[in-house]
Amino acid sequence: MPIGQLAQVLREANPAADPRLLIGPQTLDDAGVVLLGEAEGVGAGARVALVQTVDYFPPVLDDPYLYGAVAAANALSDVYAMGGRPISALNLAGFPKDFSPEWIREIFRGGFDKVREAGAVLAGGHTVQGPEPLFGFAVTGVVDPERVVGNAGARPGDVLYLTKPLGMGSLTTGGKRGKASPELVRRAAEVMATLNGPAADAMATVTAHACTDVTGFGLVGHARNIALASGVTLAFTVPDLPLAEGALELAREGVVSGGSNRSRAAIGSEVLVDEACEAARVAITFDAETSGGLLIAVAPEDAPQLERAMQERGVLAHRVGAVVERGAHAIELREGGIA
Repeated sequence: MPIGQLAQVLREANPAADPRLLIGPQTLDDAGVVLLGEAEGVGAGARVALVQTVDYFPPVLDDPYLYGAVAAANALSDVYAMGGRPISALNLAGFPKDFSPEWIREIFRGGFDKVREAGAVLAGGHTVQGPEPLFGFAVTGVVDPERVVGNAGARPGDVLYLTKPLGMGSLTTGGKRGKASPELVRRAAEVMATLNGPAADAMATVTAHACTDVTGFGLVGHARNIALASGVTLAFTVPDLPLAEGALELAREGVVSGGSNRSRAAIGSEVLVDEACEAARVAITFDAETSGGLLIAVAPEDAPQLERAMQERGVLAHRVGAVVERGAHAIELREGGIA
């Protein structure tokens, strides 16, 4: 669902307040967070909250095993983005009646392997027949309620880091159109299938003020959620944004997913784009990502520690911008550096 339409639906639904709900749908966070207490059978004084999310989508790749793995990594990522640790997963799957049993087996295998890699337990699932393949997971994690990282805490002066390259929309679309080689798409798939667990572990070594994973709403869409929830503006230095191999060349040819134009139509008025920015790079910032990296806001004094922790875990932490005082726009895409 387009981000603007989704926000309106959630505002109208507006579920009744419940003190156990630490984070709900109002801030468009990546997952819900529910505090457990004595009423739920947790001992007095225990500090534990559940992180709950669900995500599934049609195939973005031709390789069934990698499709399953990417779908699982994408669902697990929501828990990591909240500072949590996945503990269990329920599979959600739908396939056409005449869909290849061999492909179904490989899709399941890819997803289940990734759940095990995350250290979570596959607890069951639900399957249906439908007109197109759909695959994903509902994931439950745990988090210390004092260590939850949501959308609403970014502060002016914070530094922004991104832990995976952008451009998966261009690469998957390019693969479907025959404009990206199978090997290029495979390398992109391996990035998408990489768990954000190590990045979340590194984030836990500092006090992150805000975090989101960059997925279906694209960089601009997810960053906008942080900006609105925190009452700030997120400013990105566009040339500093990491791009996956081959993505920029494809975007220069006009190869982006349909999500790029939809996102720009829905929230483009909330984004200030520097005229000097290359159009192809800007298109990628609006484009949908699949199982992207974490976008993390930290105080500048914590930035060196975060970079060290990422490096120790083999995660590339790209410094991509800063949080500034709220201006006329939620997001600024700048060509030059940000003071």
